[in-house]
This record gives sequence, structure tokens and C-alpha cells, in this order.
Amino acid sequence: MKDKVRLQNMTFYGYHGVYEHEKQHGQRFCLDVELAADFATPAESDNLTDAIDYTQVYAQIKDIVENKRFNLLEALAGHIAETLLSAHPIMAVTVRVRKPGSPLPGALDYVEIELTREAQP
Repeated sequence: MKDKVRLQNMTFYGYHGVYEHEKQHGQRFCLDVELAADFATPAESDNLTDAIDYTQVYAQIKDIVENKRFNLLEALAGHIAETLLSAHPIMAVTVRVRKPGSPLPGALDYVEIELTREAQP
């Protein structure tokens, strides 16, 4: 059984994209992250040291989105997933990245990619 914690609709300003204007001017990115782990111990202990500190998770995501640069949303999401897997006692992570200002020749709310990664045994 996997328990989950979700951070929904985090919004940051970053400089990701293939086109030069995206790299120079930047834009908003919205993210959801779902962390799967066993919460039996923190549920019993009520102690933060036994739990996933999602203030740290948020800070790590913010740092990546705002201070690193990627051409592809897939690369951004993959880097976030690998960072979280290596830094926290989680079994799996799902990352969704939305790009409201995608340079497509038509009307749409956003482009979204989703990827899931699991911890290696």
C-alpha cells in the first residue's frame, strides 16, 4: 500500500523552452507533485522527523524551476523526480508540469506533461 502526499498547483517563474524568447523572457510554470511512501510511522508518532517534510520538497522544486534551465518539460519534470527520489524516503513520485504560455498556433489553456518514477530497490 502506498500512502500519498500531494503538492498541487505550485506556480513559479522559469526560463524553460526551446525557443530563444522563452529562454530570455521566461514564463509561468505550474506543477503538481505526488509523493508515495509509507506513512505508518509518522501517523503513529506525530513527529515531523518521521515524515516527509514537504516544506523541503517545495523548496527543492522552487529552486529547480527558478534556477535551472531546460529545453523540454520532460527534462524539467525528470530532474525534479530524480532529485526528490534521492533526497526523501519515498517509493514513487509523479510530477505534472503545466506550461500555460506554450507557443502553439491555437487556443488552449496549457500543455501538461506527467511522468512517474519509482525508487530503485
